[in-house]
Amino acid sequence: MGDPVQVSQSRVEMTQLVLPEHTNALGTIFGGQVAAWIDICAAIAAQRFCRRQVVTVSIDSLRFLNPIQRGHIAIFQATVNAAWGTSMEVGVRVEGEDPMTGDRTHTASAYCTFVALDANGRPTGVPAAIAETAEEQRRKEHAELRRAERLSRGSPARGSTSREDQARRAR
Repeated sequence: MGDPVQVSQSRVEMTQLVLPEHTNALGTIFGGQVAAWIDICAAIAAQRFCRRQVVTVSIDSLRFLNPIQRGHIAIFQATVNAAWGTSMEVGVRVEGEDPMTGDRTHTASAYCTFVALDANGRPTGVPAAIAETAEEQRRKEHAELRRAERLSRGSPARGSTSREDQARRAR
């Protein structure tokens, strides 16, 4: 597991230019493209935090608030909110930026759960998360509530196991 890590050490900002192949008939970005970029940005934050390979367990609460136009810039900001045993929650905020004015609009948010893997592909421990600011502490507390809700939903269908279930058993 190692020494505790400051959540600020996991911070990632990723930018993408929204090209025609990323848009629908209305000239706005496909939601699936946003989800894919969220997953990449969040995975980088999780890897920075635990310094291990990670796999996505879930993308929760993906909310699309406003569209991003073709030719605008999509900005993804991710940080680990909390860590438990072998898993981590990463919060991602997405903004659209008009490159001509610099105006930014909050366009989407998501919470992603990742499990760290050892060299054999098995769940492995992650460091404890250190929240240094009031905002980081608030995110950590909210992550605890979301985790409790995820776990209360129970196990997947009989005979199958989710990555988070495997990680829980590995602790």
